[in-house]
Amino acid sequence: MNEEQIRRINELAKKAKSPEGLTEAEKKERAVLRRAYIDSVLGSLQGQLDNTYLVDEKGHKQKLKKRDVDKED
Repeated sequence: MNEEQIRRINELAKKAKSPEGLTEAEKKERAVLRRAYIDSVLGSLQGQLDNTYLVDEKGHKQKLKKRDVDKED
Protein backbone atom coordinates (compact mmCIF):
# COMPACT_ATOMS: atom_id res chain seq x y z
CA MET A 1 0.00 0.00 0.00
CA ASN A 2 1.59 3.27 -1.08
CA GLU A 3 0.82 6.90 -0.29
CA GLU A 4 -1.02 7.41 -3.58
CA GLN A 5 -3.43 4.57 -2.79
CA ILE A 6 -4.05 5.90 0.72
CA ARG A 7 -4.66 9.38 -0.70
CA ARG A 8 -7.19 7.90 -3.14
CA ILE A 9 -8.98 6.03 -0.33
CA ASN A 10 -9.31 9.32 1.54
CA GLU A 11 -10.58 11.13 -1.55
CA LEU A 12 -13.24 8.48 -2.09
CA ALA A 13 -14.24 8.58 1.58
CA LYS A 14 -14.68 12.36 1.41
CA LYS A 15 -16.67 12.13 -1.82
CA ALA A 16 -18.89 9.37 -0.36
CA LYS A 17 -19.92 11.76 2.42
CA SER A 18 -20.73 14.56 -0.03
CA PRO A 19 -24.21 15.04 -1.53
CA GLU A 20 -23.06 13.77 -4.93
CA GLY A 21 -21.88 10.42 -3.50
CA LEU A 22 -19.91 7.77 -5.36
CA THR A 23 -20.54 6.24 -8.75
CA GLU A 24 -20.72 2.44 -9.03
CA ALA A 25 -17.19 2.38 -10.50
CA GLU A 26 -15.89 4.44 -7.56
CA LYS A 27 -17.63 2.13 -5.09
CA LYS A 28 -15.88 -0.86 -6.66
CA GLU A 29 -12.54 0.99 -6.65
CA ARG A 30 -13.05 1.89 -2.98
CA ALA A 31 -13.78 -1.75 -2.11
CA VAL A 32 -10.62 -2.93 -3.88
CA LEU A 33 -8.48 -0.27 -2.20
CA ARG A 34 -9.96 -0.99 1.23
CA ARG A 35 -9.26 -4.72 0.83
CA ALA A 36 -5.67 -3.96 -0.21
CA TYR A 37 -5.25 -1.69 2.84
CA ILE A 38 -6.65 -4.30 5.23
CA ASP A 39 -4.44 -7.01 3.71
CA SER A 40 -1.43 -4.72 4.06
CA VAL A 41 -2.14 -4.02 7.74
CA LEU A 42 -2.78 -7.69 8.51
CA GLY A 43 0.41 -8.73 6.71
CA SER A 44 2.42 -6.22 8.69
CA LEU A 45 0.88 -7.38 11.95
CA GLN A 46 1.52 -11.03 11.09
CA GLY A 47 5.16 -10.20 10.37
CA GLN A 48 5.51 -8.55 13.77
CA LEU A 49 3.86 -11.45 15.56
CA ASP A 50 6.06 -13.97 13.72
CA ASN A 51 9.08 -12.24 15.23
CA THR A 52 7.71 -11.87 18.76
CA TYR A 53 8.94 -13.96 21.66
CA LEU A 54 7.79 -14.26 25.25
CA VAL A 55 10.57 -14.23 27.83
CA ASP A 56 9.96 -15.91 31.18
CA GLU A 57 11.51 -14.88 34.49
CA LYS A 58 14.50 -17.22 33.87
CA GLY A 59 15.23 -15.53 30.54
CA HIS A 60 14.02 -18.38 28.33
CA LYS A 61 12.55 -17.24 25.03
CA GLN A 62 9.41 -18.86 23.69
CA LYS A 63 7.99 -18.11 20.26
CA LEU A 64 4.34 -17.11 20.13
CA LYS A 65 2.05 -19.91 18.98
CA LYS A 66 -0.95 -19.49 16.72
CA ARG A 67 -4.29 -19.91 18.45
CA ASP A 68 -7.25 -21.69 16.97
CA VAL A 69 -9.78 -18.85 16.93
CA ASP A 70 -12.74 -21.24 16.77
CA LYS A 71 -11.90 -22.76 20.16
CA GLU A 72 -13.31 -21.27 23.35
CA ASP A 73 -10.79 -20.73 26.17
